[in-house]
Amino acid sequence: MEQMQMNMPDIYDAALYLRLSKDDMEEGGAKSESNSIANQRELLRSFVKSQPDIQIFDIYVDDGYSGGNFDRPEFKRMTTDIEAGKVNCVIVKDLSRFGREYIEAGRWIEKTYPALNVRFISVTDQFDSKTADFSEKSFVVPIKNFVNESYCRDISGKVRSHQKIKREKGEFIGAFAPYGYCKDPENKNCLVIDSYAADIVRKIFSWKIDGFSLGAIAEKLNVRHVQSPKEYKKANGENYNSGFHSSDTPKWSAVQIKRILTNEVYIGNMVQGKQERISYKVKQRLDKPESEWVKVENTHSAIIRQNDFDVVQKLLQYDGRASKTSDSANFFSGFVFCGDCKTPMIRRVNQYKGKKKAFYICQTKNKGGDCTRHSIPEEVLKRIVLKEIQAYTALFVDYQMIMEELCEMQVSYDQVIGYDTQISKLQEEYNRYYSLKASLGDDLKEGLISKEEFDDFRESYGRKCEELEQMIENQKKLVKQMFEGGVSATVQLEDWKKSLEIKELDRTLLALTVDKIYIYENKQIKIHIRYQDMIEKMKVIRRFYAEHRTEYRKEVG
Repeated sequence: MEQMQMNMPDIYDAALYLRLSKDDMEEGGAKSESNSIANQRELLRSFVKSQPDIQIFDIYVDDGYSGGNFDRPEFKRMTTDIEAGKVNCVIVKDLSRFGREYIEAGRWIEKTYPALNVRFISVTDQFDSKTADFSEKSFVVPIKNFVNESYCRDISGKVRSHQKIKREKGEFIGAFAPYGYCKDPENKNCLVIDSYAADIVRKIFSWKIDGFSLGAIAEKLNVRHVQSPKEYKKANGENYNSGFHSSDTPKWSAVQIKRILTNEVYIGNMVQGKQERISYKVKQRLDKPESEWVKVENTHSAIIRQNDFDVVQKLLQYDGRASKTSDSANFFSGFVFCGDCKTPMIRRVNQYKGKKKAFYICQTKNKGGDCTRHSIPEEVLKRIVLKEIQAYTALFVDYQMIMEELCEMQVSYDQVIGYDTQISKLQEEYNRYYSLKASLGDDLKEGLISKEEFDDFRESYGRKCEELEQMIENQKKLVKQMFEGGVSATVQLEDWKKSLEIKELDRTLLALTVDKIYIYENKQIKIHIRYQDMIEKMKVIRRFYAEHRTEYRKEVG
């Protein structure tokens, strides 16, 4: 027999190997207690006392590590001691404590340990490689290892299913709360605001709105010695490790800033399931397509307003070109474009007689391309844009009064829709395509078109009718929304009202109200205001009101 040929020592130096995973702890009841580290240690110590040829060299404990693989720190330390000749016997409570991956476990027990002349004992399985016969080695152990792996696979599936249910309910299941939040002490699946970190998050969004680049924001935080998310979590006693390699003293980076600025968690939405593990055996995670993410809105208190978040997402497309050390960013960065070639305008500063004068010119022309300068002074542009914003603000304020009177007049949104020329034009186009589609049958009968052409035209006209029908419905829906919820429910009216009090345009008001500004030659400007569709509907409602208020007042009088 193989064991008889081995050089058996008089005394074995044993490694007691203990393991407990999170899955084991969730089993509950007697089984959970049986697998506890304390129980395993007591059981193995008691066993060694009954064995006169075994003494304990060391105890190796992997607490919180899965049995699905052998990438465990204490198991590796034990292996190092075995290879160094310090250990020649491994003792475990049962085969599941050793590992649940049956192929790898079998390789260690049946090949590696015998080659190293290491005795292996599984106490509750009553397996001892020193005394085991051929059938136990070749049949019993592989079968038990296979059962253990099946259990591991089953548990992994149950855990994933449980996590999926929690995600869909909007419960947070991450190990660490996002920066700016902490886990509710009474409910670990709920996020509550961390006041200190939340204030930093607000500053980050505010600086972005002010025009600072991602790198500039990171540098501002580092200069102020603000702890990075990793440092902050560790300072609060969390054993936090990000997936990124960093220095001993992690600092803020542009990547971290962008991750915060694009995270919907700060507007109160829970977005989870962005990654998934390849399998229960492999820790590596793969990114999932956005369509498979689990998103639940309004699950916790927001740190950032929806309006501000939307503005920042727009600004991130252009990222302000401020230098890292600059106290002020380029005012119109990300907003001003050449009206002809559509490229971003660039800011230039001239100094004459000790006075600095900033202006914007076409980037294409500046690089020697085929366009003209389109030059416009910054101060002139500020005055024009402010005046435009104030005009729209007056429309918003006026709209509130109009809606109150329309409510008294008991006017419905259906009555106003007839005054919407945009809807009327869409309806006319829909009617035209519908008529064309309806006439196809006659054209086919008269031989004007073939059956193939009939099918193609019918599909094309039908698709166009569906598109127009949806566009009409969307326009009507917007009017209805304005009647039922008021404009302030959709637009942050207070942001617009600021322009009535201020004498000079600031970056925040610009970002909250303006989408894009196109500069043409001769200082001609076209300003695209945010919520343009809603503004157009306001004009429709205003026209309806102007034509009906006199009639209404006569009826009341």
